[in-house]
Amino acid sequence: MRHLNSKVIKQLFCCLATGGILLTSYHSHALDLPQAEHLAVRADPAVEGLKATSRSFVEEAVADDTLPDPKLHFGAVNVPVNSFDLQQEQMTQLKIGIQQDFPRGDSLALKQRQSQLLSVAALARADDARLKIIRDVRENYLNLFYEISAYRIIRETRQLFSELVKITESSYAAGRVNQQDVVLADLELSRLDDRATKIQASEEGYRAKLAQWIGNVAWNTISMDFPVLPGLPEQVDLNQVISHHPLIRSESAKVNASKQMTEMARQEYKPGWSLLVDYGFRSGNNPDGTERSDFASAIVSLDIPLFTGNRQDKTVASNREKNVAARYSKDDQIRKLKQLYEKNQHTWLRLGEREGLYKNSLLTAAKNNSRAALNAYQSGVSEFNTLMRAQITELDVRLEDLRIRVDRAIAQAKILYAIGSTDNLAAGDTK
Repeated sequence: MRHLNSKVIKQLFCCLATGGILLTSYHSHALDLPQAEHLAVRADPAVEGLKATSRSFVEEAVADDTLPDPKLHFGAVNVPVNSFDLQQEQMTQLKIGIQQDFPRGDSLALKQRQSQLLSVAALARADDARLKIIRDVRENYLNLFYEISAYRIIRETRQLFSELVKITESSYAAGRVNQQDVVLADLELSRLDDRATKIQASEEGYRAKLAQWIGNVAWNTISMDFPVLPGLPEQVDLNQVISHHPLIRSESAKVNASKQMTEMARQEYKPGWSLLVDYGFRSGNNPDGTERSDFASAIVSLDIPLFTGNRQDKTVASNREKNVAARYSKDDQIRKLKQLYEKNQHTWLRLGEREGLYKNSLLTAAKNNSRAALNAYQSGVSEFNTLMRAQITELDVRLEDLRIRVDRAIAQAKILYAIGSTDNLAAGDTK
């Protein structure tokens, strides 16, 4: 009977090794990573909102370079209050005029330039938001892929353990093994069930998070082909690459916009002026019987910025500090992007080394260890718990190999964001 059980166990192991136990099939419309990325960025409200903001600044720039609306003046002057007779006094007039204000210096052109720069900043922020969405969707999808793949590996291993439990219980009933083997088999089977339950909980969490970008499609079956990301460039001039990153382009536009604000504040030292032209109609006659002549007036008004200490000087100083703050903000974002790139570049390289180690050594060693434990158990030279430990070790090695490949792809997704890669099509290898 011991020999028969060993044959059954060996058949189970062969089935697992050759793919006899099939993974759950998935339909032809399974969600893959490029589809998830496309759905996420197609109509994201954050991206569309920033694009609308950019368009609003474009329209505002046109208005900013336009003179203020003229003012129409209409009224009566020098009306005698004893009779309100418009013909009684010579100075009584009905006046109509128009006034046009002209802003100080080059403030209109500077304001237009500022709006144009803010439009550029908003559009660059939209590009950055798109890159962040792709990065986050990739990370979330990869984690989801891990949980689903890990669950399948555990369910595959559980089928083997379930058969081992039945065999152990049968052997115990026949008095060929001790009770500890039965207890150990049941324990490991329950631990696998617990791990599977926790993985399912994590899977549901990642699906729910993915749904915020792509909706209910996140709950569809996903492709079980390992997600392939765009390849990384072999050589990266980090300073040059980051300077063209959408986030930094946005920060640069903000710095330049703040410079325009400072220049606009300096225009306050220059006088603004306005032109008023009006026409005064007089009714009635002069003492000699002739008609009273109408009056025409033209008046130029000038601002006189004499006391600049508490207004112009402070406004210029305030905007200068805002420009300094904008430059510091840009430098901070550059520092963060460099840190993100360097951290994940090192992580990607080290995980590549570990991936090679697992592929070339550990996976094979774990499988050979399982076979050796099986042979020893068949020959009666080792205990059942040795066989179980060997199987648990192989399971852990398979899961760790999967985790390493997924984590390396996640690091690659973060590197692609840090260098501002706009290629969101699967073209390249994660290795």
